[in-house]
Amino acid sequence: MDNPKVQEILEKQVLTVAKAVEDKIDEEISALERLDMDDLEVLRERRLQQMKKMAEKRSRWIALGHGEYTEIPNEKDFFSIVKASERVVCHFYRENWPCKVMDKHLAILAKQHIETRFVKINAEKSLYLSEKLRIVVLPTLALVKNAKVEDYVVGFDELGGTDEFSTEELEERLAKAQVIIYEGESSHRASKSKAPTRSVRQSSYSSDSE
Repeated sequence: MDNPKVQEILEKQVLTVAKAVEDKIDEEISALERLDMDDLEVLRERRLQQMKKMAEKRSRWIALGHGEYTEIPNEKDFFSIVKASERVVCHFYRENWPCKVMDKHLAILAKQHIETRFVKINAEKSLYLSEKLRIVVLPTLALVKNAKVEDYVVGFDELGGTDEFSTEELEERLAKAQVIIYEGESSHRASKSKAPTRSVRQSSYSSDSE
């Protein structure tokens, strides 16, 4: 750098930042060294309580059917399921290839995200519910939080427009809606935007890929 004064100022700033970081580390080390046996026991007990609460949650989720991708036999069961579980992904399907593709991915995610209930229901046999939620394109995922349908994944439009999307792409879309807890490295967690909901594209059931 041509200007020695500027160089000197920059060097001082770097040293100042380095010193601040070093002091912070020293403070944390000192705090750890000051912990006595009672403090360590408190931390241990707190950690045990956290683990116990998580184990209780997992047991409750499993009792409610989390961890498996299952079919809802009738419309009435839909309402009891969404009331019992905080987060639910419900696949409205018919017997066709696009819906079978969605089934494959949801079965994988159900095992990976035990915090969420994954279910499916035959839209053609659930006319009241399909009409109430304005389900017109199949497959459609209704994303439910706290007993309310907060978002929809309609067809494959948001997943690349083809049936060749990956499980990870669907996982990221569900995480964007905050219907699953996602630990991956993705910018979608900072996004609060939602896809258009209850989009009526045509008057009867259809499939984007049929």
